[in-house]
Amino acid sequence: MLKLMREKAGSWFIKVILGAIVVVFVFWGVGNFRSGRLEKVAVVNETPITVEAYNQSYNALIERYRSQFGAQFNEDMIRMFGLKRQALDQLINQILMLQEAEKLNFRVTDDELAAVIQAIPAFQNNGAFDNRIYTRVLNMNRLTPEAFEKDQREAIRIDKLRRFITDNVKVSDQEALDWYLWENAAVNIAYVVFEPDRYQDIDVTDEAVRQYFDAHQSNYKTEPKIKAQYIYFDPQKFMDGVTVTDDDVKAYFEEHPDEFAVQKTVKARHILFRLENDSSPEEVATQRKKAETVLALAREGQDFGELAKTYSEDPGKDRGGDLGTFTRETMVKPFADQAFSMKAGEISDPVRTQFGWHIIKVEAVNEAYQKTLDEVDEEIIQKITEERAKATAYEHAESIYDAAYDGDDLKTAAEGKAGDVKETDWFTLTKGPAGVNDPTRFARTAFELSDMQISDIQEYGDGYYLIQTLKRTPEAVAPFDDVRERVKADLLENRRSEKALADAQIFLAALREGAVITEEAAKMELSVKETGFFKRNETIPEIGRSMEITTAAFELSKNAPLPEAPIEGPSGRYVIKFVDRRTPDPDAFEPEKTTVKAKLRQQKQMRVFGDWLAQVRKNSDITVNSEMVE
Repeated sequence: MLKLMREKAGSWFIKVILGAIVVVFVFWGVGNFRSGRLEKVAVVNETPITVEAYNQSYNALIERYRSQFGAQFNEDMIRMFGLKRQALDQLINQILMLQEAEKLNFRVTDDELAAVIQAIPAFQNNGAFDNRIYTRVLNMNRLTPEAFEKDQREAIRIDKLRRFITDNVKVSDQEALDWYLWENAAVNIAYVVFEPDRYQDIDVTDEAVRQYFDAHQSNYKTEPKIKAQYIYFDPQKFMDGVTVTDDDVKAYFEEHPDEFAVQKTVKARHILFRLENDSSPEEVATQRKKAETVLALAREGQDFGELAKTYSEDPGKDRGGDLGTFTRETMVKPFADQAFSMKAGEISDPVRTQFGWHIIKVEAVNEAYQKTLDEVDEEIIQKITEERAKATAYEHAESIYDAAYDGDDLKTAAEGKAGDVKETDWFTLTKGPAGVNDPTRFARTAFELSDMQISDIQEYGDGYYLIQTLKRTPEAVAPFDDVRERVKADLLENRRSEKALADAQIFLAALREGAVITEEAAKMELSVKETGFFKRNETIPEIGRSMEITTAAFELSKNAPLPEAPIEGPSGRYVIKFVDRRTPDPDAFEPEKTTVKAKLRQQKQMRVFGDWLAQVRKNSDITVNSEMVE
């Protein structure tokens, strides 16, 4: 462990968010002996960006977007968001920022590094840094403490650079007031929507469908496909070869006391008298009085469960207010503090939480205790066996990985070593191969490889994989007969949308000629609705989120009540009309001024830094291998 770690061992934390560790460490052209053979994606002022570094950045972006969009995320979205270029731009920007920080001689002392990491509440045991947890998590992410510290140092240097560039940014009171009035203005509009689905009588001929296909062939391409071979290193196969001694078990038990500590728990019931966050003092007092009345009945000996069924305003009232057995962290603090201070059989005075007034009856208290070695020895043996089997599986994967060169057949590298080479059927990026634990991630890795390139060691939850892409077929226009029904559906949707637009244009023209919106809508068997007042940053009532409609609505006025053209929105084409505008009270700005100025300052700082970075890029020598990011 690092000298600094030893010195600060009482209070170091690792960067962990919501308990999930995601470590993305980019090797700037260094690493094991394979790195030198990897093609450069770009060079930034003589600093190379390797394929390995680029792939790590790209994978991190993919994971971020996949977690945001879930099952909807696909290859089209990757192209639409330009993720390949985004990944490269992030790396280029990071190198440029570190180069500029070096020019300005920004340094990070050990104390500064410790202070930053100490401010993050993780990797601790009872409030203090735990070296075993730290080491374990780094090992899980295949990082050394030195690599992790280097990563953190670079982030701090970049933060110093940002502050140096942006700390002098100011926001005046007038700027803040102007923004406040703009942001909080509200508008009310009337609207008529022309939905394409109302034109069900529209039909299309076979000839028109074929012509539409010929004109839009790029919309009907098959996905690129890949065939790959891989080796799967299953930790389960190495379990029988693991030996765990009594000393191993005892050492693990002594080094991991938290794993075998059983927390104190309480079994309780409660009766809730509900309050809202904005309840008045009178409502609070009334509910407390109800609670005290029921409390008296409970202390007289009436059945607590029956009282809960009768008086509680909690969804669990039908269970007699039974909360089961819970730990302190399970409940909100005022409730937990009271419940964990009581003995079995006791009934509390009314307790106020964010939900209202509670009466608590504790039925059982299970004190915290430490499991004995005899109780957990089998569990420890299993855990050590699994960890060592997994480590052995990784070592076998590493031995083949280190012996293989890109372009070599994976089968050759695997000869005489553990691991059978399997070949996949053809698969796409959105539908990975059968027979692997995580086909989606497998496919993404394979598609990032060039032909005959061997992947880094991949972990997909059930063990380790080495993947080699064998051959690929590019995307191609699908045969017409294969997509005929889809083309017809697209053409019908297009024709109906065109008809909706045409009718909306006729309707808007009539309004411009002075027609009354309700009368004109009635002629077309449509209804007029009003949204009510909404602000620029709010969802439009009855319509939903639509930047196009919001923008158009705030351009309208009493003197110019109609838009230039119908607007495409969530349900079709919209014709809108100004009804009223509401201007915020300038006096209401004063309590918000500090918050508004802070928000605007942050926005201005981002723009200033973005402009500065763009100028640095412009003045830098950057060459990019475009083929690798297209």
